[in-house]
Amino acid sequence: MEYGIIGLLVLAADIYAIIQILSSGASTAAKIVWTLVILILPVLGFIIWLIAGPKSSAANI
Repeated sequence: MEYGIIGLLVLAADIYAIIQILSSGASTAAKIVWTLVILILPVLGFIIWLIAGPKSSAANI
């Protein structure tokens, strides 16, 4: 049961990250690369995206 809940949390985090990536102002190539990283490495890709991913312009205020 615990693994199911953890899996759902990882899935929700990955979906959130992909939505944020696709709505960012990054180039198309960057969007494709970040999306592939998250799809191939769900947990590690999400963590890397949080640290180094494309930032929105609102984050620079």
